[in-house]
Amino acid sequence: MKKILFLAICLLAAGAVSAQGYYFGPHGGVVRRKAPRQIIDDFYRVRVGFAGGASISNTINAYNSNYSTGAIVGFNAGLMLELPIVYPLSFAPEVLYSQKGYAAVTQDGNFTQRANYIDVPLLAKIHLSPTFNFLFGPQVSFPVSTTNTYDNGFIITAEQYYNTYNQKTILDGVVGVSFDISSNVELRARYTLDLQPNDQNNSYGGDYRNQVWQIGLGFKF
Repeated sequence: MKKILFLAICLLAAGAVSAQGYYFGPHGGVVRRKAPRQIIDDFYRVRVGFAGGASISNTINAYNSNYSTGAIVGFNAGLMLELPIVYPLSFAPEVLYSQKGYAAVTQDGNFTQRANYIDVPLLAKIHLSPTFNFLFGPQVSFPVSTTNTYDNGFIITAEQYYNTYNQKTILDGVVGVSFDISSNVELRARYTLDLQPNDQNNSYGGDYRNQVWQIGLGFKF
């Protein structure tokens, strides 16, 4: 369902871009608009800002057939930078505090893992139109802490907290879109997937891979 919603957002935005990028010429032909000089000039400005929003995370490849997983809701927030390379390509690194994890219904009871990371996406940003952008690239995730919650069936109900600074970093892949509401505000949507197994403390299902859907706002200056 989430993938269908994400695809629908992309198609609607692409349709809006297409409508803005073309017009009917005087003889009935379709003519492509050229980018105004101001748009090109604005593109070559270095932009800094901050971003934040909601995250919906789950796991894939948990390697345990004794339980099923469900999504949990968290948040992400941090700093963003946009460095123009050559129109329409920019380099867009960020530093984000991000919540991930999953909920599991097991034979023993309900288990929830909420993990906190410092994410560093290193993204290529392609400006497909004056307002619509496509982003993709790698992300390095640094574990910070993990909270495991056992309840509703486990013999002992408890919440366990772990410092995870000493655990390995995770390499992710990121793909997303952004829509410029104004010159300083953008609406953003992304999908992030771990490219390596995760070894967080006391993961009930063993190694797994985070997958995260994010939607939020960015403010650029």
